[in-house]
Amino acid sequence: MRRDRMNRTFLYDVHVALGGRMVDFAGWELPVQYPTGPLEEHKRVREAAGLFDIDHMGQVVVAGPDALSFLQKIQVNDISTMAINDARYSLMCYADGSVIDDIFLYRVAGASWWVIVNASNRKKDVEWMQTQAVGMNVSVTDISDDTYMLALQGPQAQAILQRLTDLDLATVKFHTCAQVTVAGVVTLLGATGYTGEYGYELFFPAAQAVALWNAILEAGKPEGILPCGLAARDSLRFEPCLPLYGHEIHARVDPISARLSWAVSFKKGDFSGREALLKIKLEGPAQRLVGFEMVERGVPRAEYPVAIAGQVVGVVTTGMKSPTTDRFVGLAYVPAASAAVGSQIDIVIRDTPKKATVVKTPFYVAAYRR
Repeated sequence: MRRDRMNRTFLYDVHVALGGRMVDFAGWELPVQYPTGPLEEHKRVREAAGLFDIDHMGQVVVAGPDALSFLQKIQVNDISTMAINDARYSLMCYADGSVIDDIFLYRVAGASWWVIVNASNRKKDVEWMQTQAVGMNVSVTDISDDTYMLALQGPQAQAILQRLTDLDLATVKFHTCAQVTVAGVVTLLGATGYTGEYGYELFFPAAQAVALWNAILEAGKPEGILPCGLAARDSLRFEPCLPLYGHEIHARVDPISARLSWAVSFKKGDFSGREALLKIKLEGPAQRLVGFEMVERGVPRAEYPVAIAGQVVGVVTTGMKSPTTDRFVGLAYVPAASAAVGSQIDIVIRDTPKKATVVKTPFYVAAYRR
């Protein structure tokens, strides 16, 4: 059996040998940091490259004659224009518009699609998708136990990976994918990522996890590549304001309130949550996700209350000192009337209100948006 005891990836022993501090993340034992520390890991990804074990993510294959119509029904983006080897971000929503999960879709050769889901939602997502597939000529197959997933991110990611494959990686454009061989391992390579930098996500047979991990770290030595843990992954995705399920999005919020309406296509026709989301869009959401910067001294953290005139009106979803910008900033849900840039709010830190200002996001402009 691949994962005995609680969930461990095939790289567990490798992480321990590298000095990784292992923690429980969504039921998985994963490294939160290595001896280099999360700040150095963060900096190295911004300036060179870092390698992440992200096999806790779920991978689901959707195939069959009705695969496209099924996917159009269960997620909010319009994927009808996706060509083979395209990749796209989206969300799945319940009928009331609340978020089941955010996902990434890959259209691969043949009549199949890969859907990447969050670790904590894997079982729930697959069961819901299979329920929605009833009556359609489509299959929904969870391949997570047989497929491994790594992420190589940073401005030197292409140069490093190019040493391990014959494919000209310059031909793999952002938000596309390709079937390649990396260090002798057949791999689905996605030019995607979750750090704000250019990079790749690699999908390949799980039995090759240790070999490919070691090959990439060896190839990246000239650039100073580092293995990176969960702490750096969180600060890296936070600065460009990429949402994290369980923080910015969850079953009590909708994509409009979460400022993800750009991923919702009302023109494509019916889909789960369409009527509810259209109503929210037309009437305006009651709350909005905003970015804020501390005015008074204090470190904002997730779940700290947000107050206005002494009344709690919202909650911080993620907050920290941004390693790249050296600012104490955060994301929070506040009433829509207080979401404008320049609005004054208080972050309640250990029962003490600390002044903060709503600011423009993102805190760090992702490389692919410049």
